[in-house]
Amino acid sequence: MKAFHKVTSHAVALDRPDVDTDQIIPKQFLKRIERSGFGQFLFFDWRKDPAFELNRPQAKGARILVAGRNFGCGSSREHAPWALQDYGFDAVIAPSFGDIFRQNSLKIGLLPVQLPPEQVKELTARADAGEEITVDLETRIAGGFPFELDDFARDCLLGGLDDIALTLRDEPALTAYESAHPAPIATTAL
Repeated sequence: MKAFHKVTSHAVALDRPDVDTDQIIPKQFLKRIERSGFGQFLFFDWRKDPAFELNRPQAKGARILVAGRNFGCGSSREHAPWALQDYGFDAVIAPSFGDIFRQNSLKIGLLPVQLPPEQVKELTARADAGEEITVDLETRIAGGFPFELDDFARDCLLGGLDDIALTLRDEPALTAYESAHPAPIATTAL
């Protein structure tokens, strides 16, 4: 996974509550097994409306999404953060997130930033005005507001460490253990 430190960009405001994962990436696009190629289907049904927030010219190239409460609720599909990241977003700021969406985001390097509703409302207005916003994971500041993120998740994002990379850090110890504990039967003969 790509390390995340800091992003400065204009933002897109999607001031809608309860945006679920089926709205983020509809079910008909879940046939792929790789993480790429989902960005083109992000908010597929909503994108048909020319007035939809991501269709506005000022949304082009935005790397920060400012969303409403309970963003990413619904099913546990990991494709939702994949689609957001593949589209170009590095961070999502909202008053609250669906728990599974939040965890899936952290596992791929998409930073979910939770801020109080009044601060998100201010960032929404700044996004609508075309202002740039900075999200800095090292200082835990988003748009000038401090946010909380546990040290483990922060360190994984800063180091670009997904679950596999975390395990591989212990490869010498794992190899030593396996060498000292041979299998009771020869599995290669099966």
